[in-house]
Amino acid sequence: MPDCSKQGLYIYKREKEGLKMGEEVNQQTHLLTRNKGGLITMPFIIGNEAFEKVASYGLVPNMILYLISDYKFGVAKGTNIIFLWSAATNFAPILGAFVSDSYLGRFLTIGFGSLFSLLGMLLLWLTTMIPQLKPPLCNQLTETCKPSTHSQFAFLIFAFMFISVGAGGVRPCSLAFGAEQIDNKNNPNNERALESFFGWYYAASAMAVLVAFTAIVYIQDHAGWKVGFGVPVILVFLSVILFFVASSLYVKTNVKKSIFTSFAQVLVAAYKNRKVVAGPPNRWHHLREDSATTAPTERLRFLNKACIIQNPKDLTQEGTASNPWHLCTIEQVEELKSLIRVLPLWSSGLMMSINVSQSSFPVLQAKTMDRHLSSSSTFQIPPASFPFFTIAMIAIWVILYDRVIIPLCSKTLRKQVHLGVKLRMGIGLVISTLAMIVSAIVEHIRRKKAIAEGVENEAEAVINMSAMWLIPQYCLHGLAEALSAIGQNEFYYLEFPKSMSSIAGSLFLGGMAVANLLASVILTMVEKLTRGRGKEGWIATNINHGRYDCYYWVLALMSFVNLFYFVACSWGYGPCMDEKVKCEPCEDRNEEEVV
Repeated sequence: MPDCSKQGLYIYKREKEGLKMGEEVNQQTHLLTRNKGGLITMPFIIGNEAFEKVASYGLVPNMILYLISDYKFGVAKGTNIIFLWSAATNFAPILGAFVSDSYLGRFLTIGFGSLFSLLGMLLLWLTTMIPQLKPPLCNQLTETCKPSTHSQFAFLIFAFMFISVGAGGVRPCSLAFGAEQIDNKNNPNNERALESFFGWYYAASAMAVLVAFTAIVYIQDHAGWKVGFGVPVILVFLSVILFFVASSLYVKTNVKKSIFTSFAQVLVAAYKNRKVVAGPPNRWHHLREDSATTAPTERLRFLNKACIIQNPKDLTQEGTASNPWHLCTIEQVEELKSLIRVLPLWSSGLMMSINVSQSSFPVLQAKTMDRHLSSSSTFQIPPASFPFFTIAMIAIWVILYDRVIIPLCSKTLRKQVHLGVKLRMGIGLVISTLAMIVSAIVEHIRRKKAIAEGVENEAEAVINMSAMWLIPQYCLHGLAEALSAIGQNEFYYLEFPKSMSSIAGSLFLGGMAVANLLASVILTMVEKLTRGRGKEGWIATNINHGRYDCYYWVLALMSFVNLFYFVACSWGYGPCMDEKVKCEPCEDRNEEEVV
């Protein structure tokens, strides 16, 4: 039997004529693309996603008020709709990445995503313009309200679905598509250009969210829904124009095989070869041409059967698998193993995402509180603008961590230090638990004041309590997200192979989507279990009749239990890449030490 391990690496050498033909093709390709891409495309790509984010994020904070006032939904039903919409929006980028990598390519995916987003925004705006698309006004004499019809509800859901699909096309591809325009090997300033692009990209993303939570929300509160939902339509229309007007400037690369397809091939191949005996340690395995490994790892050994070469006919003369659904490479197997291995730690971060997703209830709380900046001020903060403090806290922490905390600790300890990713994730979960405790205490005090002032039957009555009491919980949520969310993203990038960068970038968004679904399930269970005969439960339409503080305590208790689950998952995972650098050779070289 021939040496299959060498055969798996064997690549036919091209003849001189083939080399010349290849060089001619490369020269022609260079002539076609040398004037494309570069920094000139940055405003168009960044502007496209920034406008989309301003429009879509600006709809979320006030959406609970729109569903309650115009669609006559209860708080529980309206919040569940927002949870499911957020889940769909966070799941969509994963699907968008698959479609982009496997079929359409990044340019077409972003283009179609922008058009879908525009269509969704337009449909949602039409619900404010056409009275027949939502329930009529309540009868003031009989105090009765007609609920929305099935067709009216379906129209609203279609608008949400198109917006989610649009986000799924734009968000996972914009960063990679922009990097492709600048990552030119013939550009001597390639590194600096990429650094500039990433900096402007993240700055634009942060500014987009801040504008959404302030300007768009302010317009909705003071100009009404018609103007408030019309502005996002204009913004998305501008994003479409910006993207397509520069079509001739873009570098458009060919579609590559998706990592998701690779995962599926490993699972199918491992199942097909489940009866194959692994044999001796030096059993032949299929390798990539430039592979640095010779054998798969021992963890999750049942997947190793996917890369065992059973017959020389399993390989082509070029050394590739004749049937990739029957034989995979070691690298494919190890990529799937790395994903499975991080899933327990990934699941431990879902609780923080569930806590952060409780954005509808603080809006209802703020609406019943004094939102003036001071006793002498006439300006009121819109109820849905308080998430601004969460975003601001994330930005403040990033600056303090990078420019103050780390330099100060390094100077004090006389060596370069940083907090390990798992430690940051754990601290973030602790702070998230504290945020829910603070939320419960503040809501308990607010409800007691409403009862003491005799306005508990008036759902929108403003009590003598400053809404600034809500700021601490928003800041705690921001600090928790800055520690845990950023730590998670860094953890995935450290632990995954470079070929899985797209998965590393979308895994946290996938967690947010799952968290939205779980939040909806938890809310529904609490609402049903606490509802009595003829009485509303904890999640009442009138916030003063409900017990939102008790609901917050339930989440706080679940968060506390989740801390122990995180510790168990962290211990079971073992040291990660940034912890492995803490060794004697590293200390001898005075390299970075991880706390």
